[in-house]
Amino acid sequence: MTGSLASPFVRALLVLFIAIAPFSAHALTSDDLAPLAGDDFEAKSAAIDKLIAQADAPSVAVLTALADGSAAATDSGRVVIQTDAGNKDPLTGKPIEAPDAQTITLSNTLRTKVAGALSGLQLASPDIAKRREAIGALLKNPDASMKPMIDRARAIEKDADLKKRLDTLWAMTALHDPDVSRRLEAAQLVAARHDLDMYELLRPIVAKKSDGTFNEPDERVRNAAQEGLYALDSIQRRSEILGTLFAGLSLGSVLLLAALGLAITYGLIGVINMAHGEFLMIGAYATYVVQNLVQHYAPAAFNWYPLFAVPASFAAAALVGIVLERLVLKHLYGRPLETLLTTFGISLILIQATRTLFGAQNVQVTNPSWMSGGVAVMQNLILPYNRLTILAFSLAVVLIAWAVLTRTRLGLFVRAVTQNRRMAACVGVKTARVDSYAFAFGAGIAGLGGCALSQIGNVGPDLGQSYIIDSFMAVVLGGVGQLAGTVIGGFGLGLVSKAVEPFWGAVLAKIAVLVLIVLFIQKRPQGMFALKGRSAEA
Repeated sequence: MTGSLASPFVRALLVLFIAIAPFSAHALTSDDLAPLAGDDFEAKSAAIDKLIAQADAPSVAVLTALADGSAAATDSGRVVIQTDAGNKDPLTGKPIEAPDAQTITLSNTLRTKVAGALSGLQLASPDIAKRREAIGALLKNPDASMKPMIDRARAIEKDADLKKRLDTLWAMTALHDPDVSRRLEAAQLVAARHDLDMYELLRPIVAKKSDGTFNEPDERVRNAAQEGLYALDSIQRRSEILGTLFAGLSLGSVLLLAALGLAITYGLIGVINMAHGEFLMIGAYATYVVQNLVQHYAPAAFNWYPLFAVPASFAAAALVGIVLERLVLKHLYGRPLETLLTTFGISLILIQATRTLFGAQNVQVTNPSWMSGGVAVMQNLILPYNRLTILAFSLAVVLIAWAVLTRTRLGLFVRAVTQNRRMAACVGVKTARVDSYAFAFGAGIAGLGGCALSQIGNVGPDLGQSYIIDSFMAVVLGGVGQLAGTVIGGFGLGLVSKAVEPFWGAVLAKIAVLVLIVLFIQKRPQGMFALKGRSAEA
């Protein structure tokens, strides 16, 4: 900041401002500068305020010197400006002997005030971009001492948009003006801005002092400020509601991807697969491997590596799934307790194998550029692109799963075996092969969930453990083997969890959700959507 203020461009800008600014009625004197040489903060601040209000050539020269550290004071209290050619008098610009001059030091507050004043001088720049930048900087840090500069800028500004922003800036600096009418106008302008950053400007106006009286004596000003606070509170509530809704949908989309494959395998085979979370982990690590391969062999295509990672994560998880089903699970059908214990052991084996292969530390999967950043839908609500992408991706996966289960021969066999395994076998359906294909399909969908999860967090060996319980809850809540129920269950759990978390915290929210599901299952054991059709096993 200091270097830029000392640049020829900025000095030329100051000269331009001085040329168009009206001269003050009283010229600057050495007595006006004397407090800068002292240690009294209030006196220094008042002297700087006078320099800002004066806005003549000597005042600007002193402000610039204070900013770049070339302002100094003699033992007698006289302020001089140090240059390469020697000291000079800021009032006359003539050389002056001052061998005992010491650099004037400013507190952080006063340095900010000086920097703001010099930024305010850009309000008179002929460059509209510079004026816009100056207004933006002052809106972030308004100072009542800037009011004279802002008044002059308002009088000469021709651009309608900048004039509107200057009106708001003026209002922010005029909230404590001695003139009641100015304070009222300022409060109305600030309130009409509907900017949440203005909350702390309006709140002191309606606050009371320790003796019970209001900070603002005029009732009209207080009412205008209060109306503005009501409007800001309403905006804040709406943004919080939308933020909670989006967070719930985002969590629900992740749970949906985790639970969708489980709904297929659990509904078809009835296997309580405690290793299902590791299919998520496999899909995430497959994405990590694809990322590294693309980064190494085709760095120019890095932004599109997710297009290669999606089929790779599906294939990797499906391959592990079909191997697991063929070698282990097919021998344990009809024995749920042994299946649960076996799959829990397989889960531990897969986790340890991953630690051995990739290390115990988390690995980082980088978002492509088109998934970085977010879209601002409200002042304090930004929806990240990666979360939006995962939400859309989960819905696309649901549509694909629905199409496979309802529009393909494999889907027909899966639905037949799910509803009545014995009858399906009697009409020629090879149930063992259907089990293998369905289990691989469900595992592959979980792998897609891992691919999505890799875009919103680190990938580690324990990734799947965080989602396995919630996945089972979503499946049981929606109805075993029911695609629509899993969708509603996944999004419902996400929304309820995020709605409860602000009040009770994440842990108690999980407990509350679990209690609600237990109570719901007590009333409706088959879940929200029960299987239709006759079952020979019923």
